[in-house]
Amino acid sequence: MKRTVIAIAMSLLSSTAFASDGAAWGYTGDIGPENWVKLSPEYSSCAGSNQSPINMTGFIDAELEPIAFDYEAKSSEILNNGHTVQINVLPGDTITVDGIEFELKQFHFHVPSENEIHGESFPMEGHLVHADKDGNLAVVAVMVTEGEANDALAKAWAQMPEEGETVTLTSDISPLEILPENRDYYRFNGSLTTPPCSEGVRWLVMKQPITASKEQIEEFLHVMHHPNNRPVQAVNARPVLQ
Repeated sequence: MKRTVIAIAMSLLSSTAFASDGAAWGYTGDIGPENWVKLSPEYSSCAGSNQSPINMTGFIDAELEPIAFDYEAKSSEILNNGHTVQINVLPGDTITVDGIEFELKQFHFHVPSENEIHGESFPMEGHLVHADKDGNLAVVAVMVTEGEANDALAKAWAQMPEEGETVTLTSDISPLEILPENRDYYRFNGSLTTPPCSEGVRWLVMKQPITASKEQIEEFLHVMHHPNNRPVQAVNARPVLQ
């Protein structure tokens, strides 16, 4: 079982993350989210009871320990796998949660947001994907509102790849540039929001959003050709902590 979890995590974190080796999937039509579970036995978890994203509401007050961010390494490349635009980073950036160190592997974006807060959807959401030494995943999610242009996105979009392209970055893009100043967060247990929808993922959702310009959001959507968000899933009995 442990080997399976590690294999899934490593597949996710590769340069073709989210382009699963299983059946083709997408966000519209017969291969859209409502049909993922039917596309392949590998996607059976998409019908699980601890799926992401969710509408975060009914919060439980908890004394959540601050996330220890240690981001100093550089980004390496930007790619478009047809499901998202993703920035891969070099080894060295970490967060510490529950006394466990998780290394940042990549960050990517969804338009509109996947998670909701009190039923509110946001124009964009960023996901910073981390893995510990055993392949367990932790995702830091950042909501994006329309406003001032984001410097990190400006540098990334300057080398915006077409579908199937991977481009070596000529300017460093720091993940710190897509984190809000206030690092308070919501927390819940969930899954990958894309096939194979594996569960057991720590979700850490920043309370404070960042901004991106209308043009930056529209450019991403233009390259994707359609929204790339999975609809919210049933919360079931899961607590959402704040």
